[in-house]
Amino acid sequence: MSKNKKPNNTKSKVIIPIAIIALLFLGIGVGMGYFKKNLYTVMKVPDFQLTDQNNKKITNKDMLGKVYLVEFFFSRCPTICPVMNTNMRAIEDEINNPDFGIISISIDPENDTPELLKEHAEKIGAKSPNWHFLTGNRDYIGKVADQFNIYVGDKEDESESLNHSGMIALVDKDGNIRCRYNKENMPILYYSGLNYEDKEGKTPKLTGKYHPDREILIEDIKKLLQ
Repeated sequence: MSKNKKPNNTKSKVIIPIAIIALLFLGIGVGMGYFKKNLYTVMKVPDFQLTDQNNKKITNKDMLGKVYLVEFFFSRCPTICPVMNTNMRAIEDEINNPDFGIISISIDPENDTPELLKEHAEKIGAKSPNWHFLTGNRDYIGKVADQFNIYVGDKEDESESLNHSGMIALVDKDGNIRCRYNKENMPILYYSGLNYEDKEGKTPKLTGKYHPDREILIEDIKKLLQ
């Protein structure tokens, strides 16, 4: 009576791990593709109601249906604001779309009246009717900045009151703050409006010739406008 041969499992033992590894690499590739193509939803844009350079009340609801940027600045700022204005102007020129807008909120409303902001808009060459330079009550503006999670100095601290972040929020047509993922597949949350001395955007410099976040903002705005 002959003994039954044991099945040869050698091939299956080799093939199964290879298949698993291949699937893992495929999953990683699909995941990387997802992060590159899709933008993260940070949160709903906070409610705001302020007055623009044309003495018109502008709210977050007025901006629904548009892709727009939000920054905090002030017109007499001698350091990062001119850099941010220049980068915003470059983005405005590149996008050139009626469904794109910019919200620039002054943290110096005592100086930045609607009339002065209108002069400032003309001085920097703002073209779009959707670029609103906003002013209002300073306490209210501070609360709006807090809700955006963008740093603005404490009004009561004389040395800090006109300090602010150079970060920019990107808002989609449905009123959601959006952002891309970094190389580690983590959401960046906000974009920088500054210039840098290096292509990687590690060392900010007022006279820097590199502005990497400006370039990726243009890409991401175009995605949201599609």
